[in-house]
Amino acid sequence: MSVTFADVEAAAARIAGHAVRTPLIESPALNERVGGRVLIKPETLQRVGAFKFRGAYNRLVQFTPDERAKGAVAFSSGNHAQGVALAGRLLGVPTLIVMPADAPAVKIEATRGYGAEIRLYDRFTEDRVAIAEAIRDERGMTVVPSFDDPHIIAGQGTAGLELVRQAEALGARLDCVVSPIGGGGLIGGVGLAVKALSPATAVVGVEPIDFDDALRSLQAGTAQTIDPHARSICDALLSPSPSELTLSVMRKTVADVALVTDAEVTEAMRYAFQTLKLVVEPGGAVGLAALLAGKVRYKGETTGLILSGGNVDPAMFAQVLAGEL
Repeated sequence: MSVTFADVEAAAARIAGHAVRTPLIESPALNERVGGRVLIKPETLQRVGAFKFRGAYNRLVQFTPDERAKGAVAFSSGNHAQGVALAGRLLGVPTLIVMPADAPAVKIEATRGYGAEIRLYDRFTEDRVAIAEAIRDERGMTVVPSFDDPHIIAGQGTAGLELVRQAEALGARLDCVVSPIGGGGLIGGVGLAVKALSPATAVVGVEPIDFDDALRSLQAGTAQTIDPHARSICDALLSPSPSELTLSVMRKTVADVALVTDAEVTEAMRYAFQTLKLVVEPGGAVGLAALLAGKVRYKGETTGLILSGGNVDPAMFAQVLAGEL
């Protein structure tokens, strides 16, 4: 399997009119804080509140008639779940989502609200892939992974395609683009688009400090896994390892990976709410956290920043805003 910039362009054509072309916004206060220009791509405003709808729709819209009739099964902590569920509803494809029982209730209920059947599992004792594959074998459904699929990666890459072209329309030259890393689907697709349209732009990923599997995988040259005892509030970024496909794409496109703590993430969430007037979930805020903490070294230059999602549990968000997390 491989993914190319042509695949990203094809995905952009498929999702046009279905996914939101999220804006590129700028905050003078943030620019002053970091000592450079930051152009923000708020995928918090995307359908389902996260970039995941892009890849999900690009995958499901290519189902054969037989695949559409039998449906899609996916596994996700919430944003991919919602993306697949909504894409399925729009395309008339039945969906079943395998979700961790400790996923934010807001994500579980939203996924169910889009019409998906939910199968809960224990992320620490059960294998979500094995569960999805058993459902596939039993019902004939097509497995739609959250990142290990060229069509998913290409769909996510449309966020990067839009970002670069929107920056060009502003007369801005991007010195770097900062993106969260979970399984590598978003940064992989974004990296393909950015490097094709603006080869001199550096693509920088950000991970929670105890979920640094992408950084270690890039350093080692082979996929590395995280400590099964590791924990983070960034529920959207807790994939145990990149896939060989996403790792192969990241090797070609990612210049650096920064690591952030949960404390830096919650500070970024507060900053996004209080200063940018945006609600950003923990995993979606890691890029902003890295900028605010000075962990992305492009001061005085122009940075494209992807805020990847805004589906935060209300009770947790209240604690974050109160400084209790």
